[in-house]
Amino acid sequence: MAIKAELVKELRERTGAGMMDCKNVLTETDGDIERSIELLREKGLAKVAKKAGRIASEGLVRIHFSQDYKKAAIIEVNSETDFVAKNDEFKDFVDRLSVLALENSWADLDDFCEIKYDAVTIKEKLNNMIATIGENMNIRRVQKFEAPGVVYVSYIHGGGRIGVIIGLKTEAAYDSIVTMGKDIAMQVASMSPRFIDEKDVDQDFIESEKKILIQQALNEGKSQEIVEKMVIGRLKKELKETCLLEQKFVKNADISVKQYVADASKALGTPVKVSDMIRYEVGEGIEKREQNFAEEVAKQMGV
Repeated sequence: MAIKAELVKELRERTGAGMMDCKNVLTETDGDIERSIELLREKGLAKVAKKAGRIASEGLVRIHFSQDYKKAAIIEVNSETDFVAKNDEFKDFVDRLSVLALENSWADLDDFCEIKYDAVTIKEKLNNMIATIGENMNIRRVQKFEAPGVVYVSYIHGGGRIGVIIGLKTEAAYDSIVTMGKDIAMQVASMSPRFIDEKDVDQDFIESEKKILIQQALNEGKSQEIVEKMVIGRLKKELKETCLLEQKFVKNADISVKQYVADASKALGTPVKVSDMIRYEVGEGIEKREQNFAEEVAKQMGV
């Protein structure tokens, strides 16, 4: 019998299995959805939905560039355990996704997940891998950069634990600015700035920080008349710590990153401006599971 798309969709939503797996079992059961669910469970393909609620805070960050380094893409894919993150199949999957992110047009993460991955979509490929490998995984975030006159440089730390892309607006060739770019990317990896410079600081962030600093000063027993002056000083200090160009350069604490860029630009004989900055760290902001090493090994061995 011909299997309607609505039936395949319903089975996918109820089991989390891949589209082709759903279509195949529905064909096998002549469209009996309950029997199809049983069959998917027997085949081990209906595990995805149950795993979806489990915390995935490990994983990998990968970056891919165009040949001229004028386009770049970064992606974070999470897994439950570090074992899976080090699995060759998982690493190949994330590498391939970074390439697809660069080579395709997409609006957001959901749109990205509908891109073709061989004969299936990225979302279906992910679900199939969850069923095969046996633990929850998710594509957490992805971003693509492509701006006129900008060259992109990256730094990967810890084999993919942290990934940074820096965009440099310049007429200089990639080979002449790659060292500067990597130095700045390493700065971002180690110091986690939130903004490039003070002009990029969100006004809501400034107002929020002001309120916190004012309350701190009042709690210290300072009089209202000197609180404002104190807050201005403390806010400037805060911005120096959270703005990339204002930070002390990690490779030479006697100068700021802004000074390092200026000196490097002068040596090149052409202006260089830091135009883009992104930093992904695996699992940042995700509540991590408490699990000891022995339990993790036992889980992987099926004990």
